[in-house]
Parts: sequence; C-alpha cells; structure tokens
Amino acid sequence: MHAPALKCVTNALRSLLRYAQFRGEVPAALAAAVPSVSAWSTTPALPKAISPEHARLAIDSCDLRTHVGLRDRAVLLLLARLGLRAHEIVALQLGDLDWHRGHIRLRGKGGREQLLPLPTEVGAAIAAYLQKGRPASHDRHVFLRSQAPIRGLIVGSDVVGSIVRSALERARVDAPHRGSHQFRHALAVNMLQHGASLEEIGEVLRHRSPQTTSIYARVDISALRSLALPWPGGAR
Repeated sequence: MHAPALKCVTNALRSLLRYAQFRGEVPAALAAAVPSVSAWSTTPALPKAISPEHARLAIDSCDLRTHVGLRDRAVLLLLARLGLRAHEIVALQLGDLDWHRGHIRLRGKGGREQLLPLPTEVGAAIAAYLQKGRPASHDRHVFLRSQAPIRGLIVGSDVVGSIVRSALERARVDAPHRGSHQFRHALAVNMLQHGASLEEIGEVLRHRSPQTTSIYARVDISALRSLALPWPGGAR
C-alpha cells in the first residue's frame, strides 16, 4: 500500500479509537499508540528520466518498413535529442523545418518562436518519414494520423505518450515511467553528467525560469556524493 493510502487508513483508525475513547470503551493510550506514516517528498518532485539504454531500445524498436514506424522513430528522436514537449511535436508545421540552415522552429504561447538546431540523426528521420511514410494530405502539420481522417495529430490528446508506451512495449522495456516527458528529463540529466551548466540546460529545454532548471542539480548523484558527510565511525 502506498504512503498516501496508508495515511488515510491510520487516520481513520485513530479517529475511530478516539471516538471509542470518548464513549469510555477503550483507554486513551490505545489511540495514541497508532503510529504516524512517514511520506518523504520533494518539492518539486525529482525528474523521472528514462535511461539511455532504454531510450535507444525504444527508438530502435520502430519498424522502418511501415509508415507508422517511420513516423514514430522521428517523434521519439525529437523527444530524445531535442527534448521537445509533446504539444510542440504535435504543433510542428512543414514550414517550421529549415533544411538549408539546419534549424527547426518552435511556436510557443503568445506567438513566441524559438529556433533549435536540427541534429543530423533527427533530420534524417524526419526526412525519411516525409519521403516514404507521410500520407498525401493538404494538412501542413509534419506528423499526421495513420488512419482516416488523414490530418494532423489531435491537439490535447496523449498521442505522443501512446507512441512512447507502444515503443517501450515493443522493446520489452520494463520502465517505471511511461510518459513522453521522461525523454526530456533524460536529455537534461545526460547534459549535466557531461559537464553542461544548469544555464545551458535551461537554454536547451527553453525554461523561462532558472528555478525550473534547478531541479536537475539534485539528480547528479556523483556530484552530490562529494557533499555527503562521512558516516560516524567510518564505513562498515
């Protein structure tokens, strides 16, 4: 039983015993004997990142002989290499890809636009989908549904999350997390472990506030280990 559910049970038991104490049916010490449930938490929560090995297995699980496989591999690479959010992938338009300059344009809230470099592996995957997998359509979205009606992926749906879960199942990866955001977190953790500063990570992930990026300082176990105080009496 998880800590929140266990806390509800102990609180209910404690209330019952206090009521019984009020009626004189049980001694006061009985209610006081119900232990409290500890639920350690961090605010904000630690980022949930997929491991590099699991990410590669998920990407490699896509069947490049099919239209869906070509699309899904391009989507997964955008998540893993550029840390795009699911809604940013859904919103991508054909005109947002600048093949000559090697840039991809992201459209944010309030008309904000940002340019990101388009890595070779990601660009090749998108080009393969556009040339061999994308259905014929007047829709200008980069990624389209695989079934009729042929149009852009549905805004607000969990279609990108479904792509991630299907890839993990095909790769037989028993990952503790199934959402698309774990690729974004993995990119940040990998950058941190390779010496990138929090400011650089914030720029890549397009964070508006440094406070948002600061959560990744707590996932660098090697760096945090050097700050730990020695155990009294030495290691056993």
